[in-house]
Amino acid sequence: MKILSLNLLLLFLSSYAFSNDGYKLWLQYHTIENPSDWQKESFEHFKINGSSSTLDIIGDEIQKASLGFFQKVANQDTNNPKLIISKFSDLDQQKFPLDANKITSLGSEGFFIQDFDAGNQNKATIMVANTDIGLLYGTYHLLQKIQKNEAIPAEGIFQSPKTQHRLLNHWDNLDRTVERGYSGFSIWNWHRLPRHIDQQYIDYARANASIGINGTVLTNVNANSLVLTPEYLEKVKALADTFRPYGIKVYLTARFSSPIEIGGKVTADPLDQEVQDWWKEKAKEVYKYIPDFGGFVVKADSEGQPGPHNYGRTQTDGANMLADAVAPFGGIVMWRAFVYSEKTPDDRHKQAFNEFKPLDGKFRKNVIVQVKNGAIDFQPREPFHPLFGAMPKTPLMMEFQITQEYLGHDTHLAFLAPMYEEVLKEDTYVSGKGSEVAKTIDGSLHSHTLTAMAGVANIGTDRNWTGHHFHQANWFAYGRLAWDPYEKAENIAEDWIRLTFSNDDDFVNPIKEMMLNSREMVVNYMTPLGLHHIMARSHHYGPGPWVTGGSRADWTSTYYHQASEEGIGFDRTATGSNALGQYAMELQKKWGDINSIPEEHLLWFHHVSWDHQLKNGDNLWNNLAKHYQKGVEEARKNVKTWESMNGKIDDERHQHVLSFMKIQAEEAAWWRDACLLYFGQFSKMPLPEGVEPPKHDLEHYINYNPKNVPGI
Repeated sequence: MKILSLNLLLLFLSSYAFSNDGYKLWLQYHTIENPSDWQKESFEHFKINGSSSTLDIIGDEIQKASLGFFQKVANQDTNNPKLIISKFSDLDQQKFPLDANKITSLGSEGFFIQDFDAGNQNKATIMVANTDIGLLYGTYHLLQKIQKNEAIPAEGIFQSPKTQHRLLNHWDNLDRTVERGYSGFSIWNWHRLPRHIDQQYIDYARANASIGINGTVLTNVNANSLVLTPEYLEKVKALADTFRPYGIKVYLTARFSSPIEIGGKVTADPLDQEVQDWWKEKAKEVYKYIPDFGGFVVKADSEGQPGPHNYGRTQTDGANMLADAVAPFGGIVMWRAFVYSEKTPDDRHKQAFNEFKPLDGKFRKNVIVQVKNGAIDFQPREPFHPLFGAMPKTPLMMEFQITQEYLGHDTHLAFLAPMYEEVLKEDTYVSGKGSEVAKTIDGSLHSHTLTAMAGVANIGTDRNWTGHHFHQANWFAYGRLAWDPYEKAENIAEDWIRLTFSNDDDFVNPIKEMMLNSREMVVNYMTPLGLHHIMARSHHYGPGPWVTGGSRADWTSTYYHQASEEGIGFDRTATGSNALGQYAMELQKKWGDINSIPEEHLLWFHHVSWDHQLKNGDNLWNNLAKHYQKGVEEARKNVKTWESMNGKIDDERHQHVLSFMKIQAEEAAWWRDACLLYFGQFSKMPLPEGVEPPKHDLEHYINYNPKNVPGI
């Protein structure tokens, strides 16, 4: 085990004496008040069996935690350890008799932690796994329990991930810009690689390992072929070598036209033998640099990206070609289902389903289709994507967006775990009642062993990683749900608060309530009652319900809300586009009835008259206006709640968050005023009592154009 140097020790301790800029994320290891004897003894007398770079990391992590928790250096004790960390194969199984079959069932990433009495007052906590990476995950889990002042339950802790591949998708470009990135530039400094490994790369791997993320896609789905050239593969190798001891594999996005752009071919046709051979040789080259390379993510035939459609081929033709190239090395292909025609021939909600459903069972075994949580594009609320459960012969993976492209970018608090949980719990009914989306993701619904989840990262060079301190919680929540899609948002929120800020219940309880309500608050002041895609053109920052015209109808707001004097909403029932027909009959019946559909999806599936009476007895217009007002009031209340927390946490993070919350409250009113003025010209109804009148006229909001919005 590596021993911390005196300088590192002093630096670590000094970080607790001064300001807190949020760089340490949920790995704060703040001082534990009144620690138990067990907590102190575990660090004073611990033992790690074996030797490896990963086990060295475990030892360093215990040292960091001990210094933070108790201001003491931890010590290895081989004679009378109170905490024993060991692979099962290295454990003294006479002294600690465990069920071998049970431990084997943990797989390569699971862990078991239990208090054990070996007799003669020789009590110890043992952590056992089948691999060093399993022990690393177990270490972080144990340290988090200690930070939260939680004891190990009598039955122990037996955990293994429910999904196999748990990835962050970075939409990072080689020039360090980040598409839909709102927290600075890309953390990957390609110019300095491979000769310089920035400390942030190591801290990135550490943070991801602490929440069970085991893969990272380094490059934008709008891919650049250069990353597959030797010059860049050397750089990718340097990152892969850095991440490997943390259990993290690297993946790359493959530009479909790479055989032309860097291979000198005249075509990228997936059925052309020369093209197939080129990809096989390229894969062989990649694996020479990175033997454990995870595979490729591909965005094809979407938003101008090249793909098999360019050659009259199917998505399976393209995916299978790449799958054959990486299969000999154990690689996978994650083929994105975000595919829609360049001509807008049909409701965009329908297009991915129509294209992929007929291809079910035709993909190679190492292909998994990556499906966004909803059919449009990461809206504040969407019904679950109809593909989930509709392709029983094909593994499907979830793609969530952690970065808040349509939810206020970096300054708006929106804790996304409730949204993720909402989607994962939705019942698809494809195999009868109880066919939740989560069961598609973990493979249990259709008996698939290739399982995965992807999250579009919100990480950048901002000192606190994510711009808004609270957006760290979305990274944290994504990791927890990728490990276990059945986790509860409430538990995740509380854990993050306690690990990141404080164990003080007077702080935890009100902030947890604020977080859990925040996403619904954003829906209220942006897109209530099933409205969607009414953001400003291109940058998606701020309201733009008036956006119309341009190169394609389905890149406009008017296409989606279809507001007129008769009403508002997109008719996706049998009388309209019939996108509803892509769902199971139980949902068609429930959602197809304007009186039984959950009102949060009302305008997604129905065009509704302004005077239609909702369940509360009031008409649509009044309900719409009151939702907008409610969102504004909730944002203002959050400012007051956070102000009341002054003194309960460090001043630096308190003031930083407060400034962002004030921006959010102002911009919630901007959303309300702009949208109600625009829609009001069609409803021709007055604002209901309690809804504040807009500060400006509609022309003011239409003409307001924020400059240089990041992340485009």
